[in-house]
Amino acid sequence: MRERTQRGFQPAFTLVELLVVIAIIGVLVGLLLPAVQAAREAARRMSCSNNLRQVGLASQNYHSAYNQFPSGYRSFATRNGSAPPAVRMDPVTWDAGPGWGWAAALLPFAEGGAVIENLRLDRPIWDPVNRTTIATTLPMFLCPSATGGDRPFVVQDSTGQELLLDGSSLQLGRSHYVASHGQESCWGECGSAATGEVFTDIYTSETTIVSIDGDAGQVADGPFFRNSRTRFRDVLDGTSNTIFFGEHSSALSDKTWVGVVPGAFTHPQFHSPENGPDAAATLTLVHAGPSGGELDITGSPIIHPMNFPTYHVGQMFSEHPGGGHVAMGDGSVRFVTNFVDLYLWAEMSSMNEGEVIDWEKL
Repeated sequence: MRERTQRGFQPAFTLVELLVVIAIIGVLVGLLLPAVQAAREAARRMSCSNNLRQVGLASQNYHSAYNQFPSGYRSFATRNGSAPPAVRMDPVTWDAGPGWGWAAALLPFAEGGAVIENLRLDRPIWDPVNRTTIATTLPMFLCPSATGGDRPFVVQDSTGQELLLDGSSLQLGRSHYVASHGQESCWGECGSAATGEVFTDIYTSETTIVSIDGDAGQVADGPFFRNSRTRFRDVLDGTSNTIFFGEHSSALSDKTWVGVVPGAFTHPQFHSPENGPDAAATLTLVHAGPSGGELDITGSPIIHPMNFPTYHVGQMFSEHPGGGHVAMGDGSVRFVTNFVDLYLWAEMSSMNEGEVIDWEKL
């Protein structure tokens, strides 16, 4: 009777053994998950770097074709603030149509051949013939690590409401990449010669009033600005030492490959004491700082490199751990850490200030 009973027993785990196995599996998953996530981020980082490399190469090809780099954005040129009604000139910034930005200009030299065929670049961005195509999502302008979305966004006015053009809103295709305006910014009140603009020396903190007369190039010291026509010969600091493009994740604010719409504003997706909405030029451009005599409580110029905690819509911002990518003027791509020397960042952002780059600070 005892022997039959023993044969009837089936081997099985005790409750303690089952709990031990579950605990071991949990530990293994805990060990493997960070490795899997790291591998995925490495792939995303490589994809982002390749995108920026394609942007850099496209800009080189553009220069070969036109003997200049594309404008930061194209705007009706004026020195007195007057313009035909069709270009919808902003009375404060003097931004106007057609508005097409640097990325739209690069489409024929990148992956946007099919898109460019459906755009009328001789008409303003908001023209009815362009409204469907300007909402196109282009993978080459999207970073896989950006978490703020890659769908088209609605253009907003200064209050954060939809900017209405001819009674309807406007959607723009998103970009996670921006062009460098240099150290100084020339947007906001960058139209009227009466206001002028302040240029700050990053080493001495001395400021100089610069008359604009509608020409953003009077203050911009980077390669891309309103109606810029930068050539290789203008980059006196060297193309390998000058930042042309970089990242700006949609987790911070909306950027577009399309261009600048007069009267639009860029709004931060989250708030900090230093950030807030800014003028339409920040849909495509950023700057390194300082700008307009910006000084901290010690009297030093405010410089905001990649991921600087001002989190302003006019700075570069990446969601890669530890830093973000920039494309230099020679087409090369560098990864800049969050701990980059502030003066080095400012020096790399200008193209003709004569600084000597110390790469050991990178």
